[in-house]
Amino acid sequence: MKKLFALLMAAMMVLSMAACGNEPAETPTTPTTPAPTTPAPTTPAPTTPVEPEAEVAELKSLAGKEYGTDYVSLYSEFGKDVTIADVIEDEDTGVAYIERDGVRYTLGMDFLSRAMVYNTSVPADGDWETEDDVYADWWRLYITRWNYLLPEVPLYSNEYYDLYNAQIKGVEDHPTNPYWAPASALIDWTSEKADGSIILGSSTELSGKFRYATFAANSPGSSDLDIENLISGLETVATTKEGGYMWNPTVVANHEETDNDDGSRTYTVEIQKDLVFSDGSPVTAKNYLVRLLTFSTPVAAQAAGKDHMAGMTYVGFEDFNAYTGPGSEAGKKEFSGIRLIDEYTFSVTVDASYLPYFYAITYGGFSATPTALFLGEADILDDGNGVYLSDEFYAKDGDSYTMADHVYNGAWDKSTDYPYSGPYTVESWNEADKSVVLAANPNFKGNYEGTKPGIQKVIYKRMVTETQIADFTSGGLDVLAGITGGDETNEAIALADSSNGKYVYTHYSRAGYGKLGFRADFGPVQFVEVRQAIAYCMDRAKFAKDFTGGYGGVVDGPYYSGSWMYKAALADGMMLDAYATSVDSAIAVLEEGGWVYNADGSAYSGTGVRYKKIADAEMQEQDKTFASKDGAYKTVQVGDDWYMPLVLNWYGTSDNTFTDLLMTGFMNNENIINAGFVVQNTVGEFSPMLDELYQAAVYGYYGGTPVYTCFNFATGFTSAAYDYSYNWTIDPAEYDNYSICYVKDQADAYWLQ
Repeated sequence: MKKLFALLMAAMMVLSMAACGNEPAETPTTPTTPAPTTPAPTTPAPTTPVEPEAEVAELKSLAGKEYGTDYVSLYSEFGKDVTIADVIEDEDTGVAYIERDGVRYTLGMDFLSRAMVYNTSVPADGDWETEDDVYADWWRLYITRWNYLLPEVPLYSNEYYDLYNAQIKGVEDHPTNPYWAPASALIDWTSEKADGSIILGSSTELSGKFRYATFAANSPGSSDLDIENLISGLETVATTKEGGYMWNPTVVANHEETDNDDGSRTYTVEIQKDLVFSDGSPVTAKNYLVRLLTFSTPVAAQAAGKDHMAGMTYVGFEDFNAYTGPGSEAGKKEFSGIRLIDEYTFSVTVDASYLPYFYAITYGGFSATPTALFLGEADILDDGNGVYLSDEFYAKDGDSYTMADHVYNGAWDKSTDYPYSGPYTVESWNEADKSVVLAANPNFKGNYEGTKPGIQKVIYKRMVTETQIADFTSGGLDVLAGITGGDETNEAIALADSSNGKYVYTHYSRAGYGKLGFRADFGPVQFVEVRQAIAYCMDRAKFAKDFTGGYGGVVDGPYYSGSWMYKAALADGMMLDAYATSVDSAIAVLEEGGWVYNADGSAYSGTGVRYKKIADAEMQEQDKTFASKDGAYKTVQVGDDWYMPLVLNWYGTSDNTFTDLLMTGFMNNENIINAGFVVQNTVGEFSPMLDELYQAAVYGYYGGTPVYTCFNFATGFTSAAYDYSYNWTIDPAEYDNYSICYVKDQADAYWLQ
């Protein structure tokens, strides 16, 4: 379930367009003033006093090296034995280290992100009293490292306004917040419209991937996630309105947690016996295991084009994941750590390597799914050695699993063929205009508070930013969520104030930010000095003011300034570099990073495009072929070395004020040009942009050649869990599935030779 959870966390950072249409975001939220920062030194790499007896581990490029032979992750080598009390912090920079066998190791993003959630036991000595204290300290170190590596450039963090048709009742008593978007909050609302409906709109186009929005992708569109959340439910562990977790009393009759002698932990869950799907069919324990089992098999890996590894944190996953069907030479058909105890009771045993875990309650979190959706006629069985899938699930036609097509179609195209477990069902889906109509599920027992939907019909459609206000005032929309920016916000407030009660609004600070993101594993942006130089060249404060119209500011890391851990980090003296605008600082970090050449290998002339010399052994194939979008600047070989141009190929989304501002704030920025960059761009639709970011034809657009390294979209921190473990991995077996910024932190490597 950890991998499923990791995917949910990736979904938390979903790349999508906000409902207001002028910026990408997954849910409404943001601080109205820039988060306070303490500028750190502006040198490209922190320098650290080193005690004479401690040798400093060298940070080396991973290019051309083999994981498991040349290096492994530092966390896999030492991580489980490290406590927060073992960490050494540089007093000037906040950089974190550990010492082992006389060697000092910098702690990188992978190490810190895992330690933040897995190494939260309270040490015997020190000032930490609770796991919250430990988590907060790891979190501060993680944010500090992120701020140095700068895997993306935050450009604005804003205030969100939600505008409502006053016929939608309950909004004031049950408002939205950073963790509770309209698609979640509407279960508490009612509609006084004649048809009892609510019309929601989003500029993110629905794809029809309603059953499993993250299928085959790390970051689905927020619209698809909204629909999935509305039609899925009866979860054993619920996310609360306040952004926490709790066992769901509507669903769970009893639950037990047992710590085993080998360090593993077993969660036994008995569900209520009166749960039913939308068609009245009974919900049983099998329905809580089907998605976990399906997406821990090679069948689903073939269907999705990637291995989601949903059950990787549970005992027996490796064997079950390796099993290919009857006659398999590898693995075992039983998933030993998952048990079907009786019709209404199941258990899962978490591997000791994933404990302790700060959000351990999520290990017991499952939603009800119709078994036939992913299994067809196959069944879930348990003969006493663990659950397994009947043989027909693994049936093959040649080299291909026959069930792979069913898993694909069941998750995407045939969602209406199966019942639903959530408060709503899909009544109709219009492929032409990308709209969906949901109907209240009369058999839904209720959410974690026992609430059943009061609104009988939900219409979710694509809206056009330029006409959204006209659409709203004409009755074509009942909610405009996530309105931001000065002009748009002022217009919404004025509309409500002058409507004589016809329209109302709520507002709150956003948990997230708009950003310039990177595909940071090829081209110039793979180098930290390039990402830092971009930040130095941009006037982020001005950009934030221009975009938000004064209803927001800018942050210096991946945080929500209203979160408890951010407040704790500030109180504990967190140091972040604000990257104050300075072309001189940009040039300084570029020169220190080696961008001091012309294309022919001569010293940089001071004008035009800079180049960096890279040894042949350090070059990836996609770096050797890297070129500007128009082909005018290319990586060239001179002698035994390669010279890479300081070119940024940027993909911006169309009909987007954010993109428009980046034309001057980024692409044609004089600092960018004077520092030796060239920026070339394409403006297009959101789905093709995602394919270019993923470098995969998830939506059918990617052409197969990596081109773009820069993208504008947004990040949200609206999940109940702040957990990015696995998202910064340097292990190739995990990287393609779970990397969110495509940064491989050299500090995370433990060199074997």
